[in-house]
Amino acid sequence: MKSTKLNIQNKKGYKLQAYLELPANEKPHYYAIFAHCFTCNSTLGAVKHISRSLTSHGFGVVRFDFTGLGRSEGEFSESYFSANVEDLIAVNDYLKQHYEAPGLLVGHSLGGAAVIVAASQLENIKAIATIGAPAAVSHVTHLFSHGIEEVKEKGEVEVNIGGRPFKINQEFVADFGSTNLPEITKNLRKPLLIMHAPFDTIVGIDNAQKLYHNAHHPKSFVSLDDADHLLSNSKDSIYVGNIIGAWVQRYFTPKDNIVLETKGEQLVAHLNLLEDNFTTTIQTQKHHLIADEPDSIGGDDFGASPYDFLSAGLAACTVMTLKMYAERKQWDLQEVFAYITYSKKHSDDLMLESDTPKRIDHLQKRLKFVGDLDEVQKEKLKEIASKCPVHRTLQSEVVIETELIG
Repeated sequence: MKSTKLNIQNKKGYKLQAYLELPANEKPHYYAIFAHCFTCNSTLGAVKHISRSLTSHGFGVVRFDFTGLGRSEGEFSESYFSANVEDLIAVNDYLKQHYEAPGLLVGHSLGGAAVIVAASQLENIKAIATIGAPAAVSHVTHLFSHGIEEVKEKGEVEVNIGGRPFKINQEFVADFGSTNLPEITKNLRKPLLIMHAPFDTIVGIDNAQKLYHNAHHPKSFVSLDDADHLLSNSKDSIYVGNIIGAWVQRYFTPKDNIVLETKGEQLVAHLNLLEDNFTTTIQTQKHHLIADEPDSIGGDDFGASPYDFLSAGLAACTVMTLKMYAERKQWDLQEVFAYITYSKKHSDDLMLESDTPKRIDHLQKRLKFVGDLDEVQKEKLKEIASKCPVHRTLQSEVVIETELIG
């Protein structure tokens, strides 16, 4: 996934911190905008995980900070609800001018309410997905209700929201009661996906029920089971991104994949060190893959590890070779499983003769056959399994040439 920083100005002239996340081939089929939750920002883990998942479904995704939040200019007191909607429209207009009109809006929590309102004003938006969204914009006022009376007296006060200080004023407070979200949802008439956790303690599940009731078909609901409101578990946010990516395909015209230029090679791998730990996008001429490292060594576990891919190549080549051999012999091989484990083992443990005892790379291959096969046939298949091209490559002398390109 490639991330590009954008320079977007809103209606008031403030610069919004924004990033465009691109698929591995850097050629998105469609564009989407992600609106974060109240007082959050675009670097929240859930925002990045969902955006990354959507890129694997062919989307270019803009994640940005609302006015006065994250690294966007302005004050938080100017980040009232209608200003959030204006920021969404500004990002939409920027994409239309510099890239392509977005077709999908995704909103988390209050951002979900904002994308519904923005979608009602933007003809180019084809579908909307909300995550833990309130059924009424005024729902968030309980977070700063302790300061509302003081605002009336002093005009501007500092309140504590989620453990952080924010300044609010009368305009900020009043704006949250000026939007009729239920009525806007009724008149939306665009595909809407509502995702909500049944035990969300911040925005209750009844909000999802009200949104769904107000919306017209096509509308869908997906339960997020035991997820929390902020989707703090990466598995929940990855799931959300994949569900949205699959759901929305129904409302977009399919496009052929435009492959990233591989510079004459068979595949290309790309890692953005500024945005990711180890998450690496891999693109072949026709296929997209994700590689990563496990949590135990600082990765995000979004994909198989490099050595998993090494083992996968051996396993895949093994079963394909056995299929071809069995079919040629007309043997009753119905299914074949190849279980591979990579590790480092000491030459002494493997009982190998060596002038200098040392730790060496070790691949264990275990085979399981399904079918009416006798022992002679099984032993022959075991022998053939060691002759597949990848197996032979791994056991032969390999030369790897490395060069720099511009």
